Amino acid sequence: MRMLVLGAGLQGSACAYDLLQQPGVEQVTVADLKPDRVSRLLKSPGGKRLALSKLDLQDGAALRAALRGQDAVLNAAPYYFNLDVTRAAVELGVHCADLGGNTEIVFQQRELDAEAQRRGVSVIPDCGLAPGMVNILAAEGIRRVGEADAVKIYVGGLPQHPEPPLNYQIVYSLEGALDYYTTPSWVLRDGKPTRLDALSELEEVAFPPPVGVLEAFHTGGGISILPWVYAGKVRTMEYKTLRYPGHVAIMRPIRDLGLLDLTPVKVKGQEVVPRDAFIATVSPKLTQSEGRDFVALRVDVRGRNGERAAWQLLDYYDEAHGISAMMRTTGYSLAITGLMQVDGRISAKGVRTPDEAVPFEEYVKELARRGVEIREV
Repeated sequence: MRMLVLGAGLQGSACAYDLLQQPGVEQVTVADLKPDRVSRLLKSPGGKRLALSKLDLQDGAALRAALRGQDAVLNAAPYYFNLDVTRAAVELGVHCADLGGNTEIVFQQRELDAEAQRRGVSVIPDCGLAPGMVNILAAEGIRRVGEADAVKIYVGGLPQHPEPPLNYQIVYSLEGALDYYTTPSWVLRDGKPTRLDALSELEEVAFPPPVGVLEAFHTGGGISILPWVYAGKVRTMEYKTLRYPGHVAIMRPIRDLGLLDLTPVKVKGQEVVPRDAFIATVSPKLTQSEGRDFVALRVDVRGRNGERAAWQLLDYYDEAHGISAMMRTTGYSLAITGLMQVDGRISAKGVRTPDEAVPFEEYVKELARRGVEIREV
């Protein structure tokens, strides 16, 4: 297999690292505008099987040149490149998977379904943790209970040793996290897609020690298009982000005061975007180069007949290799999807979301091989 990974950040590096552990992978190319920023994870294990390439994703011709000769492209670049990458992959007959992150773009990708089928290409958006892993688990739960009444999904990436005032550290992209805090969340209410305010409907969720009680609240994008896929079939479906208690009490006033706005304001004669200033100010305080994180996940599906299917995950920073839990659960998920597209375990062609295309048992088994244990509860 020859695999192209777009993005040399944390998730792209984790995806490439995992691919390099697989004997069936002949070469992994990591392409980025700044390929040297690739994680130190990849400084030694790749050998001749790893190639770093400079690529500007805004250059359509260069993107297509990078895709030629590849079996799959695994896109860990920012979400606004997803549609262009998908179009190029379909055009060249290369399997494609990405981390999603924008529901409207997924709908646009789905418009390429007929062409992807015609060219024998598998395209799977939303292949990370949330969306991604949680979608696969939710769909399996719905299959098991028959007529599903309620699907509740909770996910959070958190520091093992929280520090005030936010008790949070950056585990992927602060810009992405703030998007989720400011974008309305789509849920199902009485079987109808409904928008709810982010940071709303606060509740407590208990996990086994040493995690304990976390707070959960609505954020956008975590389940992508599931509310439309299951409209009229499931009464209640919602996704909430997990944080340590007290997080919302700080972040909601920050948002409501306009400090996360994208509309520029004048400061001493200069135009400043409030969110840019906020990110520049707090990022150094929320970035811990040696910070140990963990990922908490719970998916709970209840049927109208009283049946229940539920899964839980607590995954921790890999001390032996220096890989964060967020990288393991997100980057590995993307890598697994790409491997199954190429080796045929994902047989459906066209544009399919993970809940439609990824085989549950094989996916969970592959995660377990990497030490990411999803347990039924």
